[in-house]
Amino acid sequence: MRALVQRVLHASVSVRAEVVGAIERGLLVFAGFGHDDGARELDWMAQRIAGLRVFNDPADKMNLAVNDVGGAVLAVPQFTLYGDCRRGRRPDFIAAAPPERAAQLFEQFCAALTTGGVRLATGAFREHMQVSLTNDGPVTLWLECAPLAVV
Repeated sequence: MRALVQRVLHASVSVRAEVVGAIERGLLVFAGFGHDDGARELDWMAQRIAGLRVFNDPADKMNLAVNDVGGAVLAVPQFTLYGDCRRGRRPDFIAAAPPERAAQLFEQFCAALTTGGVRLATGAFREHMQVSLTNDGPVTLWLECAPLAVV
């Protein structure tokens, strides 16, 4: 699983000029899924995102997580995070999970976030979306979880 995480003052997702998800202060998370992703990877990523200490405390240090500041997460499915641009000028998406599987993984990822107590809004799967945001900082982080071995 891959995630591009941005600390935002506000963010929203629209489909056909209708807002389908919006948050104020929090994290905008673009989430992509690979072929071998499963529950362990989704849980790891959800816990990592919920626990990211990227919000400033009273001493102006990045020391607080999204729940600590009363924030929320806007999760947006984005298969293009698995785009491979090493050859030619057109990306291939061979490493991305097939749409049906990715839709299930996105739902499970969102459920893992809410199970962890995160307030959540989402984009729409398999739709052309317009994303609006005000990045705060800017703070933008790339997270990647390779498939975890079962122990």
